[in-house]
Amino acid sequence: MTAETLPTTTPSVTLDLRAAEATGPALTPGQLVWRRFRRHRMAMAGGIGMVILLIFIVAGSLVIHEDKSNAGNLRARLSPPGAQYWFGTDSTGRDTFSRIIYGGQISLVIGVLSVLLSVSLGILVGGIAAYYGGWIDNVLMRFTEAMLSIPQLFLLIVLGKYLGKDIQTITLFGRSFSGSVGIVVLVIGLTSWMALARIVRANVLSLRELDYISAARALGVSNRRIFFAHLVPNTLGPIIVSATLGLAASIISEAYVSFLGLGVQPPTASWGNMMTQALSFIQKGSWWMWLFPSLFIVYTILCINLLGDGLRDALDPRTGKHLGG
Repeated sequence: MTAETLPTTTPSVTLDLRAAEATGPALTPGQLVWRRFRRHRMAMAGGIGMVILLIFIVAGSLVIHEDKSNAGNLRARLSPPGAQYWFGTDSTGRDTFSRIIYGGQISLVIGVLSVLLSVSLGILVGGIAAYYGGWIDNVLMRFTEAMLSIPQLFLLIVLGKYLGKDIQTITLFGRSFSGSVGIVVLVIGLTSWMALARIVRANVLSLRELDYISAARALGVSNRRIFFAHLVPNTLGPIIVSATLGLAASIISEAYVSFLGLGVQPPTASWGNMMTQALSFIQKGSWWMWLFPSLFIVYTILCINLLGDGLRDALDPRTGKHLGG
């Protein structure tokens, strides 16, 4: 009897062992996110592209001093790209290559600071509204809906025109920034948090009813600790995705108003105001003045959007199309 049952049970045991080996050790949530993201080829391309851009901007600023980007040479004005000036020069003889480096720093700094401001406001408003509910939820959500009616670009244009040139130059980390940089950061940050607030509110409304939140309350954990230690960390997925895509929108908004001459003001360089200075020289054949800033804007936005799409898929546990089989 025993000899007859052994051949029938051995194959099943072998299959179970093979399945265990194929499954491997249990992966942490971070490892699962990284595996999903790594198998998203376009997202990896966007991430590598952003790393290359950051290396270009940071390493370039270490090699080329900021004074060179603002130093004019009238004898070399409107020089085409060549061995001495890789990206050519502008109408006052300034090196376009060095201005691309420092203009990229300004554009990214404005994008990052405005996103930090908008994300902070979105988390606080949406999270507090959902956690406390009642009249607090009603007031904060009506305020959010009112903020949605404010046109961001119109506010940027108006404040940039009437306040941007009156604010004194700001010195930070040894660098000088025109006062208009602060106006652009504040306007973009204060008018772009509403969508994230709604997302955070929806997530917190579902999370606050779970057992571990009820257990934390029963143990006497403070509302602030529950909010920041339990609710916000479990909402990081949509927050990270929203912040990544918001960075691209902030850079586009800055480039737009700077192109109109109402954003970042000279002598501070940004990719947007570099295109403004090239506007009157397009028909004169100075193609390099607008080509290189516009290429860097398109390249940056493309990389950020690809990165954001990959993070959205990687952080969503219901998405399996990039998990790979």
